[in-house]
Amino acid sequence: MAESKKNSKSKRDEQAQLLDLLRSVLPKISPDPAFAEKIYSACEAELRSKNQVHSFEKFCERIELPDLEPKTVEEVKQHFTAGFGDADMDIVPDEDGKGLNVDVTLADGTQFHNRIPVRAVAPETSDEAEVTLKFVAFPVALPGDPELAWALAKRENMTNDEAAMALTKIEDDFWASKTGQKLIRDRVDKSFPEFIARVPAGQLSEVGLKRHYKLPETVKVLRGAVKK
Repeated sequence: MAESKKNSKSKRDEQAQLLDLLRSVLPKISPDPAFAEKIYSACEAELRSKNQVHSFEKFCERIELPDLEPKTVEEVKQHFTAGFGDADMDIVPDEDGKGLNVDVTLADGTQFHNRIPVRAVAPETSDEAEVTLKFVAFPVALPGDPELAWALAKRENMTNDEAAMALTKIEDDFWASKTGQKLIRDRVDKSFPEFIARVPAGQLSEVGLKRHYKLPETVKVLRGAVKK
């Protein structure tokens, strides 16, 4: 698992370097800045699309499907709901009764399809303890109300500054996306509370963050013991 994550990070770094190279080279070979920007945007969109497909396939690989009992299928649907938010999903057993056909359509029109075969549940290992250890508390608050905190978590190898920058970038990307723009047109307040309540859990986990609770919790202010 650690090796897979290392390879995934290496791949993202290579893609970022490629985009940086395109950003610096295209203006030199294209006299038309608008045309150069179109080429860059097309390459960026294609890489993003490939990454989304890869992430979706990996997400499906992690789904356990010991049988096709209604309760099991419902649990699978809950996993996809947690990962993809309000996406349009169609999850049904296939005709031969040996797997689930999964179709997911995101708000921006992006579509994914995969098949999850019935497979034995992996034997229990120490993974649960590892999952507990890989995240540490990362409560955040807004400058205007420091006593109102959102209980988030970050991977233990991230600093607070790195986690804060990742969270800020995701918020910007979320409101700039088609989903975010639609929410704004629907008069949803463009605010941190609305963002943290609506951003898909999968989008947070991709950058090493996790949402413990969708709703903010008020920080308990402890009073010092009164000396007699």
